[in-house]
Amino acid sequence: MRKPLKKAVLPVAGLGTRFLPATKVLAKEMLPVVDKPLIQYAIEEARAAGIEQFCLVTGRGKTALVEHFDLAYELEHTLRERAKTEALALLESTAMPPGSLMSVRQQVPLGLGHAIWCARAFIGADPFAVILPDDLVLAEVSWVKQLADVHAETGGNVIAVEEVPREHTNRYGILKVGKDDGRLAEVLGLVEKPKPEEAPSTLSIVGRYVLMPEVIAEIARFEKGTGGEIQLTDAMARLIGRQPFHGLRCQGRRFDCGDKAGFLEAQIAFALRRPDLAGRVRGFLKSYL
Repeated sequence: MRKPLKKAVLPVAGLGTRFLPATKVLAKEMLPVVDKPLIQYAIEEARAAGIEQFCLVTGRGKTALVEHFDLAYELEHTLRERAKTEALALLESTAMPPGSLMSVRQQVPLGLGHAIWCARAFIGADPFAVILPDDLVLAEVSWVKQLADVHAETGGNVIAVEEVPREHTNRYGILKVGKDDGRLAEVLGLVEKPKPEEAPSTLSIVGRYVLMPEVIAEIARFEKGTGGEIQLTDAMARLIGRQPFHGLRCQGRRFDCGDKAGFLEAQIAFALRRPDLAGRVRGFLKSYL
């Protein structure tokens, strides 16, 4: 009997060096797109897929990520006294049910695989989602929900994938593909950041995964890969042939908010989806073109 997908791990221990000096004391996942931080978008996307339990893999100086989802008694009291009902509703929407959010510390940045391994006690023997908040998604249906639906059908590992220019394959985990219907691709192999001339395809992994718990044992071998880090891609690759493994081209648009240009584009795209902002944004954009 298949276990339901109810857990998500969010690796958020990175230093955010590409956004210095803004990230000197502020976690990059707390940077806002319009009026919500990246971490909140990620949690909301997961909750839309039925995820109920969350583990943030944090680092030093990142306590604000957990506190963002806590109650703010003084602020809420002040808003009630001043009858700021709209602001109060926005604030209350960030609160999580008691016991649904935990954090663990990744003391040393040894790679994405190591970050997931740090959440091993939380994961236990259950399937789990992995969400990288730097990848912000604009979609009618949550990408985590799209992956969860395929996981329910196949009973195995499912990763979000996108085509990239061949000259950029050395930036991503790249798939070796079997059967491919244009939406769902069978994964025959995974290579972390291959040279363009050695890449088995141009289909890359992006920041959404649904994985089986057996990947933890593969990570625990602590074999260093590209960049001298413990790569999640390498651990996943060792599950191929033992469990179903697919790549899904999710419907929607992804913005790389770990990149300054991608972050700025996300601001515009999300603002244009807001009835209270779209008209004004379209108006001022004309003056910059």
